[in-house]
Amino acid sequence: MKVLAVTGYKPFELGIFKQDDKALFYIKKALENRMIALLEEGLEWVLISGQLGTELWAAEVAFSLQEEYPDLKVAVITPFLEQEKKWNEKNQEQYEAVLAASDFTESLTHRPYESPVQFKQKNRFFIEKADGLLILYDEEIEGSPVYMLNEAKKAQEKRDFPIYTITMDDLRVTVEECSFYEE
Repeated sequence: MKVLAVTGYKPFELGIFKQDDKALFYIKKALENRMIALLEEGLEWVLISGQLGTELWAAEVAFSLQEEYPDLKVAVITPFLEQEKKWNEKNQEQYEAVLAASDFTESLTHRPYESPVQFKQKNRFFIEKADGLLILYDEEIEGSPVYMLNEAKKAQEKRDFPIYTITMDDLRVTVEECSFYEE
């Protein structure tokens, strides 16, 4: 696997409203564990659209992994220009930091937001260009990542397209493992 699309819940979907929320440590640890396993199998690129939450956290994890895996690269391909325009200042700063550290940045439509079609185009593009999907999503907890997941499931009907999920159970296991090592 060379290119991994990553998506998942936005912060508010998880009840996370601060950058220093303790839950982020465990979410990032779960993302890191999955990425390391995929790096051992040849992962080269992490592909995100720059959405708040899982995608930006995944980019931050990838940047931290670049010390040990210097060939790992991050691409941010936004669905439209200025997606961060209405975000608060802290979120814009996090977004800008991720863009600045990324190896490749581009906008899919080269236009500001016009319609939800731009998100559909982004989902199709990501699944078409990626070799697999890593998604923080639990089928029992509805949320915005379902659209990318549905596109990935369609791809599985046509080709070998692995979907790696991190569910709430996976996060609980991560918390338990981390707690075990802290004792």
